[in-house]
Formats: sequence, structure tokens, C-alpha cells
Amino acid sequence: QVQLVESGGGLVQAGGSLRLSCAASGRTFSNYAMGWFRQAPGKERETVAAISCSGGSTYYADSVKGRFTISRGNAKNMVYLQMNSLKPEDTAVYYCAAGTRGLGVSQYSYEYWGQGTQVTVSS
Repeated sequence: QVQLVESGGGLVQAGGSLRLSCAASGRTFSNYAMGWFRQAPGKERETVAAISCSGGSTYYADSVKGRFTISRGNAKNMVYLQMNSLKPEDTAVYYCAAGTRGLGVSQYSYEYWGQGTQVTVSS
């Protein structure tokens, strides 16, 4: 079992920045690929970014490329999502997830999920 707790969400104006954090506890963190996902009201959950176990490989959705950066600190059992140049369409609940199937784009590659943190971007 892996427990995940997200933090860092909030209200920000368009063009601003936020840094989301996800703290993991339980089994060996470095064994898990990590992902960030988001779900806006009335929409399906979508993949935002993902990072491999070692941090050597990453994936970004086209909608966030060049604006968001995923990183991890295996010594601290943490994964981060730095979000810059935020847009109103980035408004959603953001979820952190952990998986043992390698760097996955699909949410179905991830077995463990946090409760989510709300990000609201005002225009």
C-alpha cells in the first residue's frame, strides 16, 4: 500500500504559478512511477504529467508542455508539479498517483491515488 497526500492547491490569477506537492508513505517510493492527473467539473479525468521511478523520463500532456514541470525527490518521498503561466482552463482538482507498471500515460497504469487538491485559476 502507498498513501498519497497532495498539497499546494489554491486560487491564482491567470499567468500566475503554483507548486503542487505529493507526499508518499508506505512502501519503497522509488519503486513507483508517479503521475499527476486533473479533473474539471463535468469532464473526464485527464493525464497532466508523469515521471519514471528514477526521474529520468517524463511525459507531459500537450496542453501543459512548456508550462508545467514534474519532478520527484526519492529521498524525501515527494513528487512535485510546478505550474507556470496558468490559464483558467487549468482549473481542476489535481490528483497524484503511484503505479508499478512503469511510466504510464493512462490513469489505468496507476494503482494508488491521493484525495486531490483544488486549483482554481481566475481570469
